[in-house]
Order: sequence, then C-alpha cells, then structure tokens
Amino acid sequence: MSTSDHATLLNGRAATAADLAPLAFAGFAHFTAMQLRGGRVRGLDLHLDRLRHASRRMFGAALADDVVRDRLREAAEAAEAAAGAGPDHSLTATMFSRVGEFTPAGADDDPAILVRTAPPSDGPSGPLRLDAVRHTRPLADIKQVGESTKTIYLRQAVARGFDDAAYVDADGRLSEATIWNLVFWDGRAVVWPRAEMLDGITQQIVRRQLQRSGVPQRTAELRPDDAARMAGAAVMNSWTPGVPVGAIGDAAIPVAGDFMQLLHGAYQEEPAVDV
Repeated sequence: MSTSDHATLLNGRAATAADLAPLAFAGFAHFTAMQLRGGRVRGLDLHLDRLRHASRRMFGAALADDVVRDRLREAAEAAEAAAGAGPDHSLTATMFSRVGEFTPAGADDDPAILVRTAPPSDGPSGPLRLDAVRHTRPLADIKQVGESTKTIYLRQAVARGFDDAAYVDADGRLSEATIWNLVFWDGRAVVWPRAEMLDGITQQIVRRQLQRSGVPQRTAELRPDDAARMAGAAVMNSWTPGVPVGAIGDAAIPVAGDFMQLLHGAYQEEPAVDV
C-alpha cells in the first residue's frame, strides 16, 4: 500500500488492506465479540451496554445504540451477501479513536467503529487443563485490544503441558482466564469468583437466566487450592456458555456433565434478537 509520500511494506512487499486489517489497532481501543446464529444474537442489550460504558470511559463519548446496531446489521448483511455463507457468523465490533494513541485528546467525532465478521465458532470441547499464573489485567472491566499477555500466558501454559491459563491476582484469588470467564459448581450452587475481572457477556446472560430460573448462585473468593474441593468447573466466552475444566494448576476438578447442561440450558433460555 503506497501513496506519493509514503509506502507501507510487509515482508518486503506492498501491504494490502487485507494484510493490515488484523493490525489496525495497537492498544487504545475496545471491543465486543458475539456469535450470530440465523442473523440473531443473544444478549444484544449487554453488548450495547458494554460498548457504551467503555467508550465513555476511554474516549469521553459513545455512539448511540441505534447507530451501533445499524453498523452491526450492515456488516452481517454484507458478509452474508458477499460470501453466500448464510446467516451464521462470528462478529466483532471495535471502537477506536480516529487520532490514535499518545494524543492528549481525540477527534470530535470519536469513537469510530469497525465491525468484522468471521466464520462461526463454538469453542473447544474440553475438558481443559489450566495453568495458574499470577496476573491481573489493567482496566480489567474493559474488553481491550492489544493485551499481549493473553497470548503470552496461553503459549507458556501450552509449553508446560496445559491447554490455557487462569489468572491469580495479587491476593491469591482466581479471577478469570486468558479469554474466558471462570465458573464453578459446589454441588448445590453455581459459584462465581470474586476478584477484579471482565464481566463477560455470556457470563451475564447465564447469571440472569439462572436467577430467573431460581438456581442458587453465589460469589466467593476462590484460590487455586479451593478448586480441588469443587464438584465442577468451566470456562465461558462469546464462543460458548461452558467448556469443562478438568484441572487448575495441580488441582484436579471433576468433569460434571450436569453442570455443563445447566450452563448451556441457561444460555439457551436467553431470547435471541435481530441485530
């Protein structure tokens, strides 16, 4: 890619828009990810809340919900028309400042929105073995781009024989995993970790549907040793409401099929809506 006054090369050749799209953001941006099935999505209200909150915090302004929804719908329709792939997609909406990073103020029309589609995903089948690593994400309540630690800890965990990594904060509490929320089952109630973390959209969907169904839930400070006393554990994200976890560090955890059914059933109770 070049103009009269500059050139951009990738591995010695002119970079195309397709080359640069995955590299479009460094660190000053936030996003939400969702799965569309039949052109519909669960928890759209929660996705809009997430984008609005994070935009106001990072940029001091947010796009109107109806504008965001229009951009999501346009991207989904364009992907279906261009690829003929049907109405099932992974969709990511990223909010960013038009003037980029390391500037004292953004543009008057910040934030901008970039929406990307990809093939649908359902996540791994599990059970997963998670390494326990000491880490707390900065601005943990915002789903940010540019967090290299997610990939670093994933790769280090795999090198040590695990499938992924779970985070342990400075107080020794389990919080979340690299790209996942953690959830546990004590045999009577669903147990959510109490620590600084991202409230995932799938997590919020499952929690409100369990509440509506009267399933007992509680939050608790959990340390890796506590995991061994649990009757089940799982991770969840935009791909799936539940992948079983068979171990965190040295703590083995039973794979509880009934618990997985409970999580997936709660998610399915959430109505899907048109974007």
